[in-house]
Amino acid sequence: MAAVIPAVSRLSSRIIRILGCNPGPMTLQGTNTYLIGTGRNRILLDTGDKDIPEYQKHLSDVVSSEQVNIEHIVVTHWHHDHIGGVENIFGTIAKQPKIWKHLRDTSDSPDSDLPSTPLNWLSDGQEIKVEGATLKIHHTPGHTTDHVVLTLQEENILFSGDCILGEGTAVFEDLYTYMKSLNRILELNPSVIYPGHGNVVEDPMEKIQYYIAHRNQREEQILEALRNNADKQMNEMDLVKLIYKETPEHLWPAAAYNVNHHLTKLTKENKIKSISVDGESRWQIIPLHSNL
Repeated sequence: MAAVIPAVSRLSSRIIRILGCNPGPMTLQGTNTYLIGTGRNRILLDTGDKDIPEYQKHLSDVVSSEQVNIEHIVVTHWHHDHIGGVENIFGTIAKQPKIWKHLRDTSDSPDSDLPSTPLNWLSDGQEIKVEGATLKIHHTPGHTTDHVVLTLQEENILFSGDCILGEGTAVFEDLYTYMKSLNRILELNPSVIYPGHGNVVEDPMEKIQYYIAHRNQREEQILEALRNNADKQMNEMDLVKLIYKETPEHLWPAAAYNVNHHLTKLTKENKIKSISVDGESRWQIIPLHSNL
């Protein structure tokens, strides 16, 4: 059982964690938000869900007791449990902060996520500084297209958002880019990970390698099933029935969703091919001698 995360925790001289008070199956004990810096002006990383009075009170109490000002709000990605609290905080707990988020895509606009607050766009490699803290931005798409992780330069800490969690594995929109992001995080070689959900990860390299190995293992199972049925054109559920034999049948649709992400990635890598059969997508292994 995971250790209970307190509502407010001082993690270091530079970092205070404030729990979002929004527990659930996807958020675990809740969204971790972080107040970062040592001087009067601080950075708030993520803001939890919208309209959570308990979280707003905890954050307000910390700002008041520390006698600080939130100069920057940085949002790791657009999901409601990370960006939702911005409108509650802006102009109240944080008087006039600069709000930062990465673009989702080229057609992104501030109105799409924060219609009533000004928004600034993050860029890969950008640094945001306050007294005692320098946060470097790393664009790590996959969980979402706009997802970023941040490294605290002074302590070699990684704030991983939803790319890596304190417990369990993460979900993703695009496995191909997510795997690239995991390998990029591995290269950052952090000494500790402060995740968007769950407890602090004290063995970060082992955790990142586990995430990569877990996905690679599932991918190899899919490829093996397709190789063993090279004369067939298979859909997600065909593969689930072969690979997830120990999984209860009522969980097969969720497994099929997961398999689809792998199939999309393998198609991008030209390891398999997608075929439309009566309007349904099916997949088949590409022979090694093929030029496809």
